[in-house]
This record gives sequence, structure tokens and C-alpha cells, in this order.
Amino acid sequence: MRITAALLAALVGAAPGAAAPLEQFNQRLFLPVTVNGQPTVALLDSAAEMTVLDDDFATGQLGLRLDGSATAHGSGAEEMEARFADHVSVAVLGTQLDLRAVVIDLDEVSQRLLGRPVRMLLGRELFDRERLRIDIAGGTIDRTSGAARGTRLAVADYRGNPVIAATIEGHETSQAVFDLGNGSGILIGRAFARRNGLDAPDRIVGQADGGGLGGTIRRDRIVLRDLTVGSRTFHNVPAEIDDTETAADVNLGTAVLGNFIITTDFAQHALWLEPRE
Repeated sequence: MRITAALLAALVGAAPGAAAPLEQFNQRLFLPVTVNGQPTVALLDSAAEMTVLDDDFATGQLGLRLDGSATAHGSGAEEMEARFADHVSVAVLGTQLDLRAVVIDLDEVSQRLLGRPVRMLLGRELFDRERLRIDIAGGTIDRTSGAARGTRLAVADYRGNPVIAATIEGHETSQAVFDLGNGSGILIGRAFARRNGLDAPDRIVGQADGGGLGGTIRRDRIVLRDLTVGSRTFHNVPAEIDDTETAADVNLGTAVLGNFIITTDFAQHALWLEPRE
């Protein structure tokens, strides 16, 4: 795995509770963590219900014993076989998480989507535990107890995903997934698109390959005339139609969220979006 100088320094010498570097690579976010004493780099994914470990990393390097078996569904076309590992100790941002993690083969998504090996997806357990300040454009993430700035949005739950309010071409929804693991752009659920005329034939401008865990999936592409999140309105926003059965109305990734300094407090069911100048 390619590790930048900033991430390497954080792995070996960051002070407890200090801000960590948040590296953006292919529109995804990576931060340094230590897993059962093993330093590594994790992809940050606020919409992952559970932390995910690559199977080779879990068994080969961490020596974890796996149990159970389940069918996992990602945002791709195929189902995946998943197993589980207990006693996964994650040190991150000066705090300690003791987790039961999902273990799957991350090789395909690493090669196809991320462009580098990925050992771990750090899920919403961190967000549920800590109040965080995230500056995507500034490249930092840290725990915070200070006052938040910006527009406060309520955080609810949809199928295990954190959701907030957004407005698309005048159509309001409270079902916009706050997804820092989405580096592919805005996704619009097919049902929401159909209700609001967003997938009419004259709105389709092409198709694109997408999909995360579970392989490639073909999606219709559209352009949103406007999208409002917090106090910001974006115009002429490229988006794709998500045909998966469990799709929320909207999925907001780093393309939009990178325009804000973000404070999250999932324990208080809230986050704040402060527009960057």
C-alpha cells in the first residue's frame, strides 16, 4: 500500500487526540489507524454499518479467527460472502474501538475502484463513538469538544445509514445518505427519481459504470439542475441513478461534502456543515 509521508508520520508519532491527516485519493478518504497493534491506513466510510477488514489482512497479518457466515450486499451488482472477527482493537484519533468486524475479500474493489490496496474500511462505529471535525479539502480529521459552526442538520437512520435533509430541484427529502465512503458522485435512488421526473428519457445524458463492494453496475447518468445541502446550493450537478432495492433517495459523497467543514455528533443525532470560503 502506498503511504504518504504525512500518513507515515501519523502512524508512528501522532500525539493522542491530535488531528490526523486525512488523505484524499481517487476521491476517497484515508486515515492512519492501528489494528491489534498493526499500523495501517483505513478508508473512512461513514455509511458502513460495520468496519470491514480484507480477508488476507485479517487472517494473514492480524491472525484473527473468523466465525459465522453471511451474505453481504454492497452497492455493486453481486452478493458477497462475509465472515466475522471479534476482538478487533482499533486505535484511531487517540481513542480505542473494540469491534466485531466484517471480513471479506477487498481485492476486486481495491483494484477496480480505489486504485490501491485497501486493508480496511473504518465504518460508522467511530462516528457513533466520537464527535468529529472533518475538513476534507484541508486534509484533517480530529475529535472535538468545541462548538460547531455552520448549519445544523438532524441525523436519522435509514437501513443503517446516517441520513440528513437535502432538496433536489425543489423536491425535499430527509433521506440523503451522509456517505464519506462515496467518491463516485451523487447517487439518486430510482424510486425518488421516478416520483420526481428525474429519470424521464429526456433527462438521461448517458450511462456510466459504478458500484462499490459487489462489483460493477451500469447506471443512467443525469444532471441535476440544483441541489441544496445545508446553506449551499449547487447547480448543474452530475448524478447517477441507483437501481439497487435498498437505495435511499439520495447519496451524498465527497464531491459535495468536500465543500464544507463538517462536525459530526451522531450520539446527538446531528451534524453541522460550514461552507468553505
